[in-house]
Amino acid sequence: MNENKILQQISSIFSAFMVVFYIGIGSYFLFFFNLSTIDKSVRVIIGSTFMFYGVYRAFKSYVQIKETFFNKENDRE
Repeated sequence: MNENKILQQISSIFSAFMVVFYIGIGSYFLFFFNLSTIDKSVRVIIGSTFMFYGVYRAFKSYVQIKETFFNKENDRE
């Protein structure tokens, strides 16, 4: 296994952890953040942005993990 493939696998796993982070921060802003210093509309905008970006990254991460771990063409190299 070459070094480039290992780095791609580490990047794929890190990307999956970041998906959990983005969705977690988005849900925190949307459902659990109750400070009166930030207006509710701003919290909804920030939270929904994090949630949508988390879903986008989940899709991209799924494709990257599928290519990195389950692609038979790369195993021959």
